[in-house]
Amino acid sequence: MKRPQPQPRRGPFDPAPAGKLSRALPALTVMLASLFTIWPFIATVPVLPPLGLLTLLGWRLMRSDNFHIWAALPLGLFDDLLSGQPLGSAMLLWTLCFFAIDLIEQRLVFRDFWQDWLIASGAIAFCLIAGRLFATPIVAHVDTVLLMQAVISIMLFPVVARVCAWLDGKRESA
Repeated sequence: MKRPQPQPRRGPFDPAPAGKLSRALPALTVMLASLFTIWPFIATVPVLPPLGLLTLLGWRLMRSDNFHIWAALPLGLFDDLLSGQPLGSAMLLWTLCFFAIDLIEQRLVFRDFWQDWLIASGAIAFCLIAGRLFATPIVAHVDTVLLMQAVISIMLFPVVARVCAWLDGKRESA
């Protein structure tokens, strides 16, 4: 019978191990942001930004160690189930965004906020345009609304990134 290996002792200056809630906070905030699409919101023009995608990009660009490369699949599935988009569209598009961000991170040595905003802008525009191609016929006249939604989403990204940074600070201090 094997004896269990003793756990190594933690030194006085070693960081405390992260709790389960602390590790799950980024995924929970992405799921909570995806829930905003089912909010009973009445608008004459549907320009609600994809808050789940914005939150996912905010966490991914701020702290790349929070999500594995495959984490976009279950979070995209959750968003697809709530948003009414064709099943698998957010799974595919969010995963492609993660791959693109990984490639950019390998090429760039240092990134600042402006570069993060540019990367997020490209990812947001890509996801909205490709989502439009998946969900609506080509002859549908939704391009103006799509442009407004993309501009609103890109302008909202710094606010979402700031909220993610604030939550990360609270998570680290807890």
